[in-house]
Amino acid sequence: MLDLKDNLGLTVASLRAYKMRAILTMLGLAMGVATVITVMTLIEGANLYVETKIADLGTNVFQISRVPLVVTDFSAVIKALRNKKLYIDDALYLEQHCLHCSRVGARATYSTLTSNGSRELADTNIIGHTPNMADIDTRKVIQGRYFTPQEDQRASAVCLIGSKLAEELFSGVNPLGRSVRAAGRDFVVVGVFESIGSVLGVDQDNFMVIPMGLFLKVRGRSTSVVINAQANGAGAVFEQAQDEARLAMRARRQILPGQDEDFFIGTASSYIDLWKSFSAAFFAVFMMVSTISAVVGGIVIMNVMLVSVTERKKEIGIRRAVGATQEDIRNQFLSETIIQCAIGGVFGILFGFVAALAVRQVGSFPAAVEPKVALFGFALSTGIGMFFGIYPATRAAKLDPVVALRSE
Repeated sequence: MLDLKDNLGLTVASLRAYKMRAILTMLGLAMGVATVITVMTLIEGANLYVETKIADLGTNVFQISRVPLVVTDFSAVIKALRNKKLYIDDALYLEQHCLHCSRVGARATYSTLTSNGSRELADTNIIGHTPNMADIDTRKVIQGRYFTPQEDQRASAVCLIGSKLAEELFSGVNPLGRSVRAAGRDFVVVGVFESIGSVLGVDQDNFMVIPMGLFLKVRGRSTSVVINAQANGAGAVFEQAQDEARLAMRARRQILPGQDEDFFIGTASSYIDLWKSFSAAFFAVFMMVSTISAVVGGIVIMNVMLVSVTERKKEIGIRRAVGATQEDIRNQFLSETIIQCAIGGVFGILFGFVAALAVRQVGSFPAAVEPKVALFGFALSTGIGMFFGIYPATRAAKLDPVVALRSE
């Protein structure tokens, strides 16, 4: 029986003798593995992006809203629109009755056109904040300041803008103290937020924050708000704060025991769990589809190796005649398959990462290059080599030496 070194030497010599066949075999598997790696990299990037952005909800922060903050069932949203609205007074009430809440703020949003002279930007998200959202919200002000409680009470026309607005409306100019026009009003810029970035081609920096007092003046005091509450601590304290908030809201909205709540409470962990349940389903489907291409590559490899066995009958017969055992023949052909698949897998991993990063660059889709993805790709390629290489190798090993020597 040949030792490992001699077996590898014969394998490399055989691959060199049939270079074009080996290259095409490796290329076929590389494409299949690249598809799997691209899908895994994009999904992993999306998971990391969502977890990062949801973590930006704030430390020990939970939200209370009239409708689900994450849409899973459109009919549930339609039903929730019949719920009573949440108002600023509800936030004030919660602040008094949630003993384990350090801060309770509110926000509301709508979209409109913003402009500065001849420059315009469509679909800007106008966000109304209570002053204490400066301490609850995690977006960082890198220029200027936040608005004051006095400005909120007076409904002063001041605003903080996202980096997209600063770039599009005030290119090359310091925006502080300048005006932005929205909803028929001029707002004086007092602050600029740090850039957040974009995902799936949607810019996350096209927004403007204004005092809640002014927001309700513009949109009407009947506008429903989302309440943001920050607990005094994590763990049990955080859970207790949510329980107090739930009891307070049920009492205020006169919800009897046993009746369904007409409001929704969301936390970073609940959003992450929901996203993971979605992404797991998408991941399973995409992986099943993309793995098919890798399996097809494996089938092609098996066919190529079967043809190789047929063409190399005389070589097999000579080796058997000079003392090679069935195990030697099987190991040689199996080694050839595994090495081709391993090399094809490495190139597939590289192609997959490059494709995923290209998608991220062109379409702003998050992509995360993770070592575990590369290890999975390598394991997949070598596993395919072993699985689809066993039959051709066994067939080669079982050839009758006399019959093999007679072949041309």
